[in-house]
Amino acid sequence: MEKLTIGQLAKKANVNRETIRYYERRGLIPEPPRNNSGHREYSLEEVKRTEFIKRSQALGFSLKEISELLSLRVEPGTTCADVKARVETKIEDVEKKITDLEQIRKALLLLSKRCTGKGPVGYCPILEELYK
Repeated sequence: MEKLTIGQLAKKANVNRETIRYYERRGLIPEPPRNNSGHREYSLEEVKRTEFIKRSQALGFSLKEISELLSLRVEPGTTCADVKARVETKIEDVEKKITDLEQIRKALLLLSKRCTGKGPVGYCPILEELYK
């Protein structure tokens, strides 16, 4: 079985070494065994695990949620329905954020329309509206 240094793992997973150490501290990556020199020895499984974490983060999952997903992978009795439920919860969160962002966008557009962009800052309708 191929053993990797932390630098090799970081390179293969396209992250930096501190990210690997951080994931270890958070319990997302198990602390690896050390060789006689005291250096960490990772397996190719940690590359997959790190890539899983990064892909999950890109989809909006928090590290806590990712930890739960990783636990589901090894928990006896877990079904696809359990994993799907987590994804559907995340979809609901994303839809709520989209709604919130659309409301923010509308409010900003209204503020922008109130201002001609001319005149002194002391009479800026945007600042006046925000300072109420």
